[in-house]
Amino acid sequence: MVADSDSATSEHVTAPAKAAVVAENRFWRIIHGGEDVLLAVALAGILVVPLLEMVLRSFFESGLIGGNALTQHFTLLVSMLGGAVAARQARLLTLSQGFAGLPSPWGKICEVLRVGISAGVCGLLAWASWKFLLFEKGGGKVIAYGVPVWVALIALAGGFAIVALRLVRNVGTDWWMRAAAVAVAAVIGWYVLHYSVEPETWTPAIVLLVLVLISGVLGAPIFTLLGGAAVFLFWGSWNPLESVALSHYSLSTNPTIPALPLFTLAGYFLAEGGTSARMVRLLKALTGDMRAGPAIVTVIACAFFTSLTGASGVTILALGGLIVPFLTEARYSERASIGLLTGSGSIGMLFAPCLPLILYAIVAQVEIKTMFLAGIGPGLLLAAATVAWATCTRPKATEVGPRWTFDGKEAWTAFWDAKWELLIPVVSLGGIFSGLATPVEAAALTALYALLTQTLIYRDLKWGKLMGVMRECGLLIGGVLLILGVAQGLTNYLVDAEVPSLLVDYVTEHVTSKTVFLLCLVVILLLLGCMMDVFSAIIIVVPLLVPLGIAYEIDPIHLGILFLANLGLGFLTPPVGMNLFISSYRFNKPMGEVLKASLPYFGLQFGTVIIITFWPALTLFLT
Repeated sequence: MVADSDSATSEHVTAPAKAAVVAENRFWRIIHGGEDVLLAVALAGILVVPLLEMVLRSFFESGLIGGNALTQHFTLLVSMLGGAVAARQARLLTLSQGFAGLPSPWGKICEVLRVGISAGVCGLLAWASWKFLLFEKGGGKVIAYGVPVWVALIALAGGFAIVALRLVRNVGTDWWMRAAAVAVAAVIGWYVLHYSVEPETWTPAIVLLVLVLISGVLGAPIFTLLGGAAVFLFWGSWNPLESVALSHYSLSTNPTIPALPLFTLAGYFLAEGGTSARMVRLLKALTGDMRAGPAIVTVIACAFFTSLTGASGVTILALGGLIVPFLTEARYSERASIGLLTGSGSIGMLFAPCLPLILYAIVAQVEIKTMFLAGIGPGLLLAAATVAWATCTRPKATEVGPRWTFDGKEAWTAFWDAKWELLIPVVSLGGIFSGLATPVEAAALTALYALLTQTLIYRDLKWGKLMGVMRECGLLIGGVLLILGVAQGLTNYLVDAEVPSLLVDYVTEHVTSKTVFLLCLVVILLLLGCMMDVFSAIIIVVPLLVPLGIAYEIDPIHLGILFLANLGLGFLTPPVGMNLFISSYRFNKPMGEVLKASLPYFGLQFGTVIIITFWPALTLFLT
């Protein structure tokens, strides 16, 4: 009887508790689902508004009222919502994996410090954004159709606040860890907002900058590392923190920035459809059993996807399941196959319409189409060198007979099957080079074309999966735009402090040879490519680098291509290149094995990058 009574009591206690848990889970599913829908709507807004602008301009000789402003503010919304979703799924980009794997309690202490410092920075960014919102509210500026600018800034302040809360929520299951992280964040926020820094006294700011650096080593998100540096530098120099929020807003609403999410969205539509399989089939059919065939297929397929997604890691993940089995069938070992795929991942960064090319053009204030043309020669050289090496190292066939056979029927069938996707370069680049469309409008056309081909023509991308695809794209682009926005704040501080001019004076005084300068630049950019993602590197480094290039009479276009080629090589640089980690994760192989397989391609591409650096005509002959 006692046991039965205890059991009944237990059921009586746990049933409401279970119901509460179910209700709570349902509540959060609704909130997260609404967040995903809002993110998809914002992405759709970036896509639809430029298309409406083109149609109205073509038929009525006047565009949509406030169309550009609407597109730019939809981009701001994607930036903050995508960052919030990335924080929800603990997928914000980091430089380090941290020390969470250390034995307790040291691992937990590291986690608390990492999250506490990061949340403190996010809280300060939210506060700065709120102050900026109040300033804009008093100004009365309007986006379009009577919608004031300050309404859009709610996303800026709210986004940073939500990211801070989610960082704390994800710190661990122990309540004391969350409480300790909140305490660390609160102390940092209180100190900055209530402590008056004396002019020319940098000690407090330096202490906080060291804390931010420690958080980066512990695995803090990149945007909190850069955002913290911007906040504390502005604070230490007696400048308002609203300047960081203003920089983030200015970057997110730059007229050309919407091209980044649109081309990324097009790449995601193609990657989630059957484009990769059709492209590989076509390339296989065209190369037949040529000795160079497998390498050509791998390099062209990787370059195609990286040029559209802007991320070599996405290319490795998307094509890995197709390319590696294909290469092993072509007599490559598994290790050699992984090495070739990893080595080919970043080649597409130099081909239009890759996002780093667009972003460099925006920051360096050069024409986007000129950057597109400049990347062709160096990109082809990198591709040809990779194909040549992979062909020379391919094991010889044991059977006797012709090495190359061409099946015309299969080639025509594969070509006809992929005909719609082969028109993508015409759609994406035709409008830009013809002058009929702006880069943003061309990107919107490309995204729409990719969507229609994959859903209505090929039907590989089901409508039910569309929300998931847009969430993944928004998550990626949101995380990137968070980094770019706060990095712009850091860049603006460096410019205000006249760091570029001081750097030019110092370097030109100590390095008189252009050749020596270029060699030093190659080494520095290689290290940056290992430690930073390409987007934040462009925002922070390019404003410092362009004046130096001008001082040494280096064309800004040539400087941009050698800059991107070096950063792309950084993804492959042992032992910390990002593509090495991604390949190790994708194929479940030890890092040492992936490193050995990729090392020949690193050496080969390093030599090619040296050629690109010291042979400017290769870059400039089409411009």
